[in-house]
Amino acid sequence: MAMEITAQELNTELFTDTGVKKIRETVGEGTAINALSGGVDSSVVTMLGHKALGKRLRTIFVENGLMRDGEAEQVAGFFRKLGVTVEVVDAREEFFATLAGITDPEEKREAITQSFYRNVFGRIVRESGAQYLLQGTILTDIDETVAGIKRQHNVFEQLGINPQEAFGYRILEPLIQLRKDGVRKVGEALGLPAELFDRIPFPGPALAARIIGEVTPERIDTVRKATAVVERLLKNTCAFQYMAILHEDRVTGMRDGNRDFGRQIEVRCWDSVDARKATPTRLPFEILDKLAGDIIREVPGVVSVTYNIASKPPSTIEAI
Repeated sequence: MAMEITAQELNTELFTDTGVKKIRETVGEGTAINALSGGVDSSVVTMLGHKALGKRLRTIFVENGLMRDGEAEQVAGFFRKLGVTVEVVDAREEFFATLAGITDPEEKREAITQSFYRNVFGRIVRESGAQYLLQGTILTDIDETVAGIKRQHNVFEQLGINPQEAFGYRILEPLIQLRKDGVRKVGEALGLPAELFDRIPFPGPALAARIIGEVTPERIDTVRKATAVVERLLKNTCAFQYMAILHEDRVTGMRDGNRDFGRQIEVRCWDSVDARKATPTRLPFEILDKLAGDIIREVPGVVSVTYNIASKPPSTIEAI
């Protein structure tokens, strides 16, 4: 297990210098690839890798069909301004084909892991000749996976999986000693804009982690629209994270005086420091009322909106 560096004891200059040196020593004169999702962890790793390798780092954004609206263009634009070229790879068909018919949470996570690392990234790495994949695994990912709480898509060696044997390349994890608050400090020190280092966390499986039941393009579209409403209305709350969850069963509702079987969206909003523990944000009822009204009005087929009031533990921040 990696030795934790808490945000309080973190020396960002020393951590950055050490990380850059280690990446250079490990990769040598070769090239590395990194997977950029636009989340805090992957953004910080991208800047560390860019600082260490420059043009010898190839940065890929995988458009898997599971992201928020406009995510690829927005993220690529942020990094273009920082001097980092981002290649967008369209793998939407591949991911939806892999997820078809799967409803079990762990099976969904495993399907996404295999699609990402073996199929999509495996192909990119093989074609590029790169031997290393740089990724933003943090200590909380390891803790939850090893404890059996939920399998994080980016955890391998701690489960006895050798990425070299399984996928054909080695994985470098420069942030593995940090938790989210420490990663944010490093991101700020590396010159990332606040829009990136201070973004709310976003899961590796993306919106698939917010769908209970099968992941289909139609259901992703529903949760994507609900996510846009939730992020718009809660962005000024100073909460750690907030999201929309799409439930599996249709629920009974009413529309125009008639019964209407529709979708149910659960809103979650969390106060937390490092994601190990979290409590639901005590939102004013006026905000909850606005959330319900806007979601029902803007997301076709939704007839019910609920708010999660269970803390972590026993709940978890994401539903899946």
